[in-house]
Amino acid sequence: MKLEDRVRKNGYAPKLIWFTGLSGSGKSTLASAFEVYLFNQGYGTYILDGDNVRSGLNKDLDFSDSSRVENIRRIAEVSKLFVDAGIVVLTAFISPFRTDRAQARELVGAENFIEVFVDTPLEVCEQRDVKGLYAKARAGKIPNFTGIDSPFETPEHPEVHIRTAGQSVEQSLKELIEQIVPKLK
Repeated sequence: MKLEDRVRKNGYAPKLIWFTGLSGSGKSTLASAFEVYLFNQGYGTYILDGDNVRSGLNKDLDFSDSSRVENIRRIAEVSKLFVDAGIVVLTAFISPFRTDRAQARELVGAENFIEVFVDTPLEVCEQRDVKGLYAKARAGKIPNFTGIDSPFETPEHPEVHIRTAGQSVEQSLKELIEQIVPKLK
């Protein structure tokens, strides 16, 4: 079965929608809300995030730079399979390195990849941090924490740029719908 056959049967083009941003930026919240919207509109969807990937597929990886690279590589490989199956897959990962995101884009094909930069200032992310991860990182209890002692390389040309500070989830979701749904036709 070819992807073109799935597109014709499903009536939409499967994509990998890659949400990236700092911890606490709202990636998972927005990806989940957008998945619900798409599913309710008849799209076949699946979301990959730290909760379902780190507990199984990537449970053998830590948070070192090399493991982060491998984490994103595996996610991209699984995402490619979903896209090939005709599914709109949404990922919500910090994915701090541009090269890793570029490799994911290359793997699934640029025409099948939509990068969503969930842009939220560090201080807002820290205020939203219900798990206390930023405080632990600042206290030296979590090494290599992105935004504190490990870099986050902002996307240079994301297809979608959402600024969540001072904006409701509903407003951000509306932006996602307006900017992404036309690309699924």
